[in-house]
Amino acid sequence: MRRSRIGLSLYAVAYLAFLYVPVLFLPLFSFNNSVFIAFPLNGFTTQWYGQMLADSAMLHALRNSLEVGAITAAVSTLLGLLAAKALTRYRVPGGGAVLAFTSLPLFIPDIVLGISLLILLNLAGVPLSLVTVIAGHCLICIPFAITVLMSRLDGFDKSLEEASLDLGENGWMTFWRVTFPLALPGIISSLLLTFIVSFDEFLIAYFLAGSEATLPIYIWGQLRFPYKLPAVLALGALILVASAILVVIAEWVRNHGIKDGKRAVVGA
Repeated sequence: MRRSRIGLSLYAVAYLAFLYVPVLFLPLFSFNNSVFIAFPLNGFTTQWYGQMLADSAMLHALRNSLEVGAITAAVSTLLGLLAAKALTRYRVPGGGAVLAFTSLPLFIPDIVLGISLLILLNLAGVPLSLVTVIAGHCLICIPFAITVLMSRLDGFDKSLEEASLDLGENGWMTFWRVTFPLALPGIISSLLLTFIVSFDEFLIAYFLAGSEATLPIYIWGQLRFPYKLPAVLALGALILVASAILVVIAEWVRNHGIKDGKRAVVGA
């Protein structure tokens, strides 16, 4: 038994090392005083971060990604909240099939999904823009939102809503005063998670962005120019740190909300 635990621990460490150690080279080379990504390092410098801030095209792409991510997160979380409430509070005919169908984009390769959406938009005569990117990102982010919010809405007692209705509140005020505060940790977690998924997504944005580049598309285009790569590494290092912080915050909020929900149920 002990050998099994040790073996499992070693496997977990090896897996995490294989997954994340290469990523750590990103911030390392962003401080390297050379345009070449190679060892040995030529010294410490922060000039690439200054070059990054002076690159207007990169900052424009970053702004596009932030806008797309923020709108996608808001729309996905709103629709995910409505779907999660319906699936957890009411007997929806074929609810299991509906949930499986909404989760289908998670299992379709992004390149297939991107090409399919591009063909559909071309047939419909819809011009490609950041709006079409948002629509494509919502398609893959809504399942994440539903999953997070369903786990949260399943965590508190329905009698709290029933008591509010019995005391004379209408459905909207019951949602706003009872359901929303209890679901808030899940909503925040969903917003953070869907924002990260949208911000990092490349393939769907590549097919649907048109002339407006998001940051992943811009970075992909800059890989052809070695002298621009260090500034890309500098931005990538900052995004890596920011993404890690957002993931930690999202998970902390989700776990904190689950614990509060259990305490509320026990107290009731």
